[in-house]
Amino acid sequence: MERPCIKVCELDEDTGWCLGCGMTKPERKAWKRMPGYRDAILENLPARLAALAAEGAVTGEAARRKKKG
Repeated sequence: MERPCIKVCELDEDTGWCLGCGMTKPERKAWKRMPGYRDAILENLPARLAALAAEGAVTGEAARRKKKG
């Protein structure tokens, strides 16, 4: 299974969630070491990105386009 990372890697200061994929630094590290933990990580990402977007953050693919642009 591929990581949900989209190469934005910019963390929200309040939550520690990546604006691109929604993962935290510890989750990114655990991704390789703990395959059984992946489903739990993936379950939370859509809600995290939605919460960040509701607060006005640019998230997901829009964050990647912003970073490139």
